[in-house]
Amino acid sequence: LRSYMLGVYNYMTLGLGVTGLVAYGAKMLTTTTTVAGKMALTPLGQTLYQSPVKWLVMLAPLAFVFIFSFNIQRMSAAAARNMFIAFAAVMGLSLSTLLLVFTGESVARAFFITAATFGGLSLYGYTTRRDLSAFGSFLVMGVIGLIIASLVNMFVQSSAMQFGLSILSVLIFAGLTAWDTQSIKEMYYASDDYETATKKSVNGALMLYLDFVNIFQSILSLTGSRND
Repeated sequence: LRSYMLGVYNYMTLGLGVTGLVAYGAKMLTTTTTVAGKMALTPLGQTLYQSPVKWLVMLAPLAFVFIFSFNIQRMSAAAARNMFIAFAAVMGLSLSTLLLVFTGESVARAFFITAATFGGLSLYGYTTRRDLSAFGSFLVMGVIGLIIASLVNMFVQSSAMQFGLSILSVLIFAGLTAWDTQSIKEMYYASDDYETATKKSVNGALMLYLDFVNIFQSILSLTGSRND
């Protein structure tokens, strides 16, 4: 069990690392500094963030999640691992906009707050003897509500609504972190072969990765300082 859970956290950490590198690389390629010292978009940046391509950048990670979820049972362990890494890279491109909007200090601060919060909640989910499954349906419904409300706010552009959604997102994904950790732990069977155990580890890593990223985005939205 310990080896299995370490595999989950290792894959998750790898995914976060890929996401961070791609996001930073995208920022370097899509921005430049003007003579006045202001940040401006390069032609590539204008294509990715200001043309209709921006919708592809925004929605591609969601498509990856659905494809991964519906096909993981038919994939080999290597294919599942590679698709997770590809998803993390696509997510990095999508999240690169945060590096354009918020200061580097804000991003770093939000990351460390998220890491501490996530670590404590995941540890609780792993060690608690309390059955957290009763909260599962409630939390999943909360996620669905968040997605719908977020899509609506993309057109409404309400700052008050965004503030409320960010607070709800932190609370919902905090609960999901503990619940998912317990669920991942319960998926373990000592009799699983290598292929099955690896796919479970990758799937578990995806679940926790999504929890981490959503908490991070919400905390950054609540506490971040914007670039001038």
